[in-house]
Amino acid sequence: MLTMQEVKNHYFFTDVDAGLLKDLLPLAGENSDRMIEEFYDYLLKIPETAGFLRNDAALRRLKKVHTDWFLALFSGRYDDNYLVTLQRIGQAHVRAGLNAHYVNAAMNVVRRFLIELLQKNFPTIEERRQYRIAVEKVLDINLDVMSSSYQEEELRKVFVSHRLESKLIKAAERFTYGLNLVLVLALIGVSLSVVALFLWDLVHIFQGDFEKGILSALGSLLILWMMIELMDNEIKTLKGGKFNILIFIGVIIVALIREILISTLRHDALATQIFLAGTLLILGIVYYLVARSQGDRVQ
Repeated sequence: MLTMQEVKNHYFFTDVDAGLLKDLLPLAGENSDRMIEEFYDYLLKIPETAGFLRNDAALRRLKKVHTDWFLALFSGRYDDNYLVTLQRIGQAHVRAGLNAHYVNAAMNVVRRFLIELLQKNFPTIEERRQYRIAVEKVLDINLDVMSSSYQEEELRKVFVSHRLESKLIKAAERFTYGLNLVLVLALIGVSLSVVALFLWDLVHIFQGDFEKGILSALGSLLILWMMIELMDNEIKTLKGGKFNILIFIGVIIVALIREILISTLRHDALATQIFLAGTLLILGIVYYLVARSQGDRVQ
């Protein structure tokens, strides 16, 4: 945060400028009412600013505030207390929801009024020039400090928003990572169940149900193979790789193939077998379309 002295240094605002402005205080005091009237005539002509001035009591209070601010331009005292006052004025504009554009435009009204006042009261060009330079400097300083209040408010909003977004994203990433870990554990459990199913199919073979045992075992091996692919894909995802939906579709297709083999051995109804075959065909088409879509994205 800059001090008032630093701000004045950046504008080359000197004690001479402060003295010149103090010399203008009597003139400013004599014309303050006229300046305020012109200032509010301008504000009331703009719908966006007129909306803030509909209440008579608020209007009278604001006129008093702006009169004090106007006369303070010529106080000759521009210290850190003056800086704080300007910052509070800027913050009040921010809280009221007044766009910074209208602050800049209104300041131009004050600038024009003072330039015309100087031209009327100081006919000598050189004398008028030094007063005008001092007036321009103090108005620019005022506008700078007030405008910084808007910038600080925007930065504060962005900072708070950025921190909140970062925390939410980080929490979501951790939650997703945790779900992936749960999924891996679940896949391990399912894989163990498939191994148990494969062993049970082998039992059928040794019990004499050779044909059913072979087909069932073959189907179980296919599912186990796809489970291995599925776990490998999930591990890659945990390491930062991309998720491959084709693996999931492949698992469903393999499970359906196993079901069709068993259904044939059980001599299920023709409608059931047609339903299973149709479902397998649809899944095959979906697998082809997804694989083709992924291939097009890679290209």
